[in-house]
Amino acid sequence: MKVTDTALAGVKIIEPKVFGDHRGFFKETFNAQRYQDMAGIDLTFVQDNHSRSRRGVLRGLHFQKTKPQGKLVSVTRGAVFDVAADIDPASPTYGQYVGVELSEDNHRQLWVPPGYAHGFVVLSDEVDFVYKCTDYYDPSDEGGVAWNCPLLNIDWPIEDVLLSDKDSKYASLEPAHG
Repeated sequence: MKVTDTALAGVKIIEPKVFGDHRGFFKETFNAQRYQDMAGIDLTFVQDNHSRSRRGVLRGLHFQKTKPQGKLVSVTRGAVFDVAADIDPASPTYGQYVGVELSEDNHRQLWVPPGYAHGFVVLSDEVDFVYKCTDYYDPSDEGGVAWNCPLLNIDWPIEDVLLSDKDSKYASLEPAHG
């Protein structure tokens, strides 16, 4: 397993070992001890989610306000451009993001620690997106940031995105004061 730190504290790109031959492949997608030892992920996962979306769908940028979720995200079919964004005004990297392509071919995972906003846009005709969460989803605690927030200035690789009504109404981040 290869773990790469990013410009955002705690956000990591994880590349599991993939064992393949003429029959297909095998990979370990999570092992608590290995992920703690190699990636520093020592939180308990309590919920697994799976979404399917088509090309151009943009989901995000989501977070939970008082019960933040850490997310270990990956793709089992297709490809996405996945984003973790620092939304903590007290952070030295506030308003910055990390974007990485996750696909069935590269087998990458992205670890998004609690407190970051998260979203993705689908690059393939269809995608199956899976993620493990460190806290339960609570719709009353949900928050979001506009996908096209000028402060974040995310370089999304698709211009014509498909948004849910909810995602289209999120506000942009304000510049940090201090």
